[in-house]
Amino acid sequence: MRSAENMAKVYEPQKIEQRIYQNWMDKGYFRGVIDPEKKPFTIVIPPPNITGQLHMGHAMDNTMQDTIIRFKRMQGYAALWLPGTDHASIATEAKIVDAMAKEGLRKEDIGREEFLKRAWEWKRVYGGRIIEQLKRLGSSCDWDRERFTMDEGLSKAVTEVFLRLYKKGLIYKGERITNWCPKCNTSISDIEVEYEEQQGCFWYIRYPFKDGSGHLTIATTRPETLLGDVAVAVNPQDEKYKDIVGKCLILPLVGREIPVIADEYVELGFGTGAVKITPAHDPNDYEVGKRHDLPVIRIMDDRAIINENGGKYCGMDRYTARKQIVEDLEKEGLLVKVEQYKHNVGTCQRCHTVIEPVISTQWYVKMEPLAKPAVKAVREGRVQFIPERFSKIYYNWMENIRDWCISRQLWWGHRIPAYYCKKCGHMEVAASMPVKCPECGCEEFEQDPDTLDTWFSSALWPFSTLGWPEKTPDLDYFFPTDVLVTGYDIIFFWVARMIFSAIEQTGEVPFKTVLIHGLIRDAQGRKMSKSLGNGIDPLDIIDKYGTDALRFAILSGNAPGNDQRFMDEKVESARNFANKIWNATRFVLLNFDEDLDFSKVDPKRFNVADKWIMSRANDLVKEVTENLEKYELGIALTKVYDFLWDQFCDRYIELAKPRLFDKTEGSLECQYVLNEVLVKCMKLLHPFMPFVTEEIYGSLVKDCESVMISKWPEYDPSLYFPEEAARMETVLEVITAIRNIRSEMNVPAGKKAHIILVTDPGRVDLLRSSEMYFTRLASAQSVDVRKDKVGIPATAVTAVRDGVEVYIPLDELIDIEKELARLAKEKENAESELKRAQSKLSNEGFVSKAPQKVVDEERAKVEKFTGIVEGIKKRIAELENI
Repeated sequence: MRSAENMAKVYEPQKIEQRIYQNWMDKGYFRGVIDPEKKPFTIVIPPPNITGQLHMGHAMDNTMQDTIIRFKRMQGYAALWLPGTDHASIATEAKIVDAMAKEGLRKEDIGREEFLKRAWEWKRVYGGRIIEQLKRLGSSCDWDRERFTMDEGLSKAVTEVFLRLYKKGLIYKGERITNWCPKCNTSISDIEVEYEEQQGCFWYIRYPFKDGSGHLTIATTRPETLLGDVAVAVNPQDEKYKDIVGKCLILPLVGREIPVIADEYVELGFGTGAVKITPAHDPNDYEVGKRHDLPVIRIMDDRAIINENGGKYCGMDRYTARKQIVEDLEKEGLLVKVEQYKHNVGTCQRCHTVIEPVISTQWYVKMEPLAKPAVKAVREGRVQFIPERFSKIYYNWMENIRDWCISRQLWWGHRIPAYYCKKCGHMEVAASMPVKCPECGCEEFEQDPDTLDTWFSSALWPFSTLGWPEKTPDLDYFFPTDVLVTGYDIIFFWVARMIFSAIEQTGEVPFKTVLIHGLIRDAQGRKMSKSLGNGIDPLDIIDKYGTDALRFAILSGNAPGNDQRFMDEKVESARNFANKIWNATRFVLLNFDEDLDFSKVDPKRFNVADKWIMSRANDLVKEVTENLEKYELGIALTKVYDFLWDQFCDRYIELAKPRLFDKTEGSLECQYVLNEVLVKCMKLLHPFMPFVTEEIYGSLVKDCESVMISKWPEYDPSLYFPEEAARMETVLEVITAIRNIRSEMNVPAGKKAHIILVTDPGRVDLLRSSEMYFTRLASAQSVDVRKDKVGIPATAVTAVRDGVEVYIPLDELIDIEKELARLAKEKENAESELKRAQSKLSNEGFVSKAPQKVVDEERAKVEKFTGIVEGIKKRIAELENI
């Protein structure tokens, strides 16, 4: 045990956090060790990108995981939190390409091999930055097991899965409409497309009939794609068009003959009822084209530049071509009208460039056979979503899933294990380059240039990181994992893919629980973004307030699945809380006996306050444990906070002071209770605020060298003292009533009051024996406990709590006339503010034109000042009655 002198007068996290974390590392406390005598508990970290820098989303995600793993470690599980990073193919390649551009280089200038050397060097220099930042957050990962999605073992797993799926016919190569990002210059999957509402136009264009009999008007939001039109479709049930089906049109500006076809795809009554068909640049048109055996004419290259099929528009960017085509249509009298139109436009999740649907040859995973068992696993409860409502999002996506495009036209990533004979073009899918072509005997092969979607390797993370496809001891012991903590925004990207991948490859679900958290928003409820400039750097918070304060602010008020607002007040409150328990501990230690020997404690000398606080701490253990088992982290933290601040620091320590100072009978027992409750609370608080709890725990009479590896407290029936706890609660209720009266009547803090308590005969002894508590905690000068109201002064203010009537004569405490004058002035000011707010809200112009936030603020003022005025009126009435 260290004495209070060894604790700094003020808690300064910056001076202790690095020392404590390094000690944990040196002692190997974070290691997940296979122990047949213990039950495993495993979490795999959602691997941050190697391009990443710690942001508030990471801070929330990893604080939640660390809280859970610390709790389970203390409960005696063989706890493993496995860390690692993701190669993030598109994001990383973009970073390297940008860096090369500053040198005046393109990746094509140096070739694939040289580019990959640069990529690995970039990973070496910057890839570990996010890991070091996670350590500052207090993350207790087993860093000796850190993995990377492109390390040797995980790359082997990726190849193995590709080969298995290909052999089962679940991976295929085919030509389809693909989402194409012209800036990243690669295909992207459906869920990597983000839809943004943008202002656009409907251009109404005349398509003349070949026979000169008139024209057909169509409307489009993308006039540049008419260069690739091969037909115009109408609904076969549309009476006004039934006579033109089969006729030929002349494609405007191009001169190509195209047919009018009938297809159910065209929605009756929408727009003009006629739709242009461009199979190479629209997924629905592509399906129509297949049904009618139409040609496919691609009119853009991979950079969204019009190609040779675009005639005179060849070489123009798609938007330049759009502008020119509209001008040309207008010149030729073929543009009927233009309507403004707001619509959702698909953009690349990474760079926010508008994606271009194009026909291309890509690799796909056939999803239906994989999705069905994954849906079944959740329906049967083998994987549970918390909150459960997110399972509906999962079902909706999985039950309507389309085949997954897994090929990317990038160089950084896992290269597709497909090889082509240079002589005859025969393709072999294999773990390594074939020696000889089975078709023609040629010994020269070329590997497919494409890489796999990053999420292909991430989908294997829960089992590949533990050694799969090998049957390793780690895989056997730690898999399936227990809980995945993640945001609701990647249920489709990652969670679903891990579930179907694990079931397909291992026959097991990857985790038992998916704990979903929301987003951290700013104080106004807005999403944090660079454009708004409202982002908060977690490292800045740590530097200013300490890691524990950041963790507290993230977790307090945290409810699974819900977004939450991050406010400075929360961090300041957390810092104040850390200081509160630090100062309380210093006070306790300063008043401990030098030769403290708790073996001499006599339980018979525990008084009612001792039994009350021990009973309440015992209840707290039970409740916090139950909350943590249900992943109600925010509720658990609030309970520990409330107990330590209100019950322990503000009440029990005050109740204990007479015995501490006077060293009366029961002083040793009092010291024992103070130490025991503090030790218990530091354990309960440790998963949330690991640093301050470790430092405080090390100063107490403790049961282990570190709170981190100490035994989690358990509910103890022998510490259940219902009668004593109830009696103490009565006393505390009376104290609260006295304090409230003093506050409401504006009694100066230094003035002691005469207290009269009227109660039933059964409580008289309890209240009389508690006089020192009223003196200490309620500024009582004297306490008169009686069974009747005879002789109580008319000037006494009263309150009733828990069957006890409290009377405080006020004439000797305050000047009633002066207090009435003060209240009248306070009432006048409050009524003025109320009137001002009501006046604004009665102005229709203000309510309709002012920002909603401003209107809401005025409504809140009305509510606030209405309450204040009513409260003042009540106090005035009470004083006037006196």
